[in-house]
Amino acid sequence: MAETRTVSAVPEDEVLSVIVLGASGDLAKKKTYPALFGLFCQNLTASRFNVVGFARTSMTSEEFRNKMKDKVCNGINCDAKKINEFLAKCHYVHGGYDDAGAFTRLDEFLKTLEEGAKKANRLFYYALPPSVYLEVSQSIASGCPKPSGWARVVIEKPFGKDTESSRTLSRGLSQVFNEEQMYRIDHYLGKEMVLNLMVLRFANLFFSSFWNRNFISTVQITFKENIGTEGRGGYFDEFGIIRDVMQNHLLQMLTVVAMERPASLDDKDIRDEKVKVLRQMQPLKLEDVVLGQYGPSEDATKEGYLDDEGVPKDSLTPTFASAVMRINNERWEGVPFILKCGKALDVRKTEIRIQLQNVPGNVFGCDTARNELVLRVQPKEAIYMKIVGKVPGIAMDLGQTELDLSYTSRYPTGQMPDAYERLILDVIRGDHANFVRDDELDAAWALFTPLLHQIEQEKVKPIVYPFGSRGPQEGDDLAAGHGYIRYAGYEWSKS
Repeated sequence: MAETRTVSAVPEDEVLSVIVLGASGDLAKKKTYPALFGLFCQNLTASRFNVVGFARTSMTSEEFRNKMKDKVCNGINCDAKKINEFLAKCHYVHGGYDDAGAFTRLDEFLKTLEEGAKKANRLFYYALPPSVYLEVSQSIASGCPKPSGWARVVIEKPFGKDTESSRTLSRGLSQVFNEEQMYRIDHYLGKEMVLNLMVLRFANLFFSSFWNRNFISTVQITFKENIGTEGRGGYFDEFGIIRDVMQNHLLQMLTVVAMERPASLDDKDIRDEKVKVLRQMQPLKLEDVVLGQYGPSEDATKEGYLDDEGVPKDSLTPTFASAVMRINNERWEGVPFILKCGKALDVRKTEIRIQLQNVPGNVFGCDTARNELVLRVQPKEAIYMKIVGKVPGIAMDLGQTELDLSYTSRYPTGQMPDAYERLILDVIRGDHANFVRDDELDAAWALFTPLLHQIEQEKVKPIVYPFGSRGPQEGDDLAAGHGYIRYAGYEWSKS
């Protein structure tokens, strides 16, 4: 019998209040509120459910509802009656994030919504820049004392800029919330294909048989965007692509690919195995990394990174990075893990590509392409295995093809849950499995902090690549130098 995980709702005699801090910002409008609306439409929140937005902008609850009316629909659940029912549960309180009096008013308002409930549960969602996390937490501590039920906090990345700043942030937050109350969200851990990776590995015997150094040549994890910073250059320039994508999204996917089978599906067991992987890796060195920054497109229709308003004209911040990492254990010794991420590239996609070794004793008199298992995380979610087969005809001609599981074809009526919906539901349920633990975060920063400091201290200049290209040629050369073979003539039919 397969082990299943059931959805546990908040008991009917309890109330759930979600407090969205930074409710007037882009993250709240684009991700948090649509996710809460999606859960509400599926009756996965609570029978007594409230959403209270908090931000500096002065407006009434009615004005806030009017602003959010066109924002909550995610393109699937757009029933006008449901939207109005959800908005009726949305409220707004304004005040400064360092204003204890404003948080006292917030607490008093929450108590009016919680009146008569056996227990009052509060979920604080930080849809805020990390620079105000500590002052917000202190204001919550002084103005919003612990409710009669549970109190939990969702924290958005980036979790600091290096090891020391991450530890400082964690120490400050721990004065208000303990580790069990904190949920550091990386939305890639809530994506369908990343979650399915554990099922593929540990519920299918033939995958587990080749999931090791004896059969796998390289593992490549890629994040590509075909857009630039688009006016967000000022924010992006503070962090760069390594902090924004590689140190969190790509590294988290790496741990799921490489981890050993957990003792159970308990969140502690899963995260213990992920931390073990990180501790078996060595910090990145500059010689194992290629850095790039996009310039104008070759046809001059797209501007370069330095043309983005808010980006300093002498900025050395990379918008592209490719890095080779290794894991020192029995399963993975000698297998390079190639992480690649960038903006303003040729296509938009995120995928995990596991390339197997050459077939020994080849009898066909020609080079045969290596097998590859590819997990397309986004868009057009799919799992496909690239294989070599005989091309139909009299001659013994070989060609690449695939065994294909495309989700839109296999599950045409299935709805792909939004990652934020899934993860917020996990917070309501108290499930930490798909969130980053403090020691996991510390181990992740230990791998990147020396490299980041060296890049900044030595003012390493990134290689300029054209907007809309594959990125610097040196990125492809780095992967090829570590054994990855790219078959340029093959194209997956669904891509």
